[in-house]
Amino acid sequence: MLKNFELLCSTAGRVILGLYFIGPGALLKITNMDGTSAYMAEHGMIFISFFLILTIIIQLGGGIAMVVGYQTKPVAFVLAGLTLVISMVLHDFWNFPDQTQNFVKNMAIMAGLLVSAGLGAGPWSLDSKFARTD
Repeated sequence: MLKNFELLCSTAGRVILGLYFIGPGALLKITNMDGTSAYMAEHGMIFISFFLILTIIIQLGGGIAMVVGYQTKPVAFVLAGLTLVISMVLHDFWNFPDQTQNFVKNMAIMAGLLVSAGLGAGPWSLDSKFARTD
C-alpha cells in the first residue's frame, strides 16, 4: 500500500512540475510575447527576443519531457537551472520587493526539480519503460 502511495506521489509531482512549465511557463509567454518582453526589459534583460524564444523552447520541451518522464534527470536539472536564472534576473526581490513571493515560489519549484534530477522519473515513466537492464 505504501509503495503505491509513493509511486502515485512521485508521478503526480513530476507531472505537475511538467505541466507548470507547459502552461504558465511556455503557453502564457507565447500568448503574451509583447507583455513578457516588456516585463523582461523592465528588469534589464538583454537580447530579449533570443532569450524569450529559448526559454519557451526549454520550458515547452522540458515540460513535455517531465510529464511523460523522458530523460527526467537531465531535463529536470536544466529546468532547475533555468528557474534559478529566471528568479535571479526577473524576480529579483532585492530590487523589486513585490517579487518576493515569485522568487520564493520559484525556489520551491527548483527544489522539486532537483529532487527529480536526483531520483529520476520513477517506474511510471518512459525512462523506466526504456531502461536498460544490463
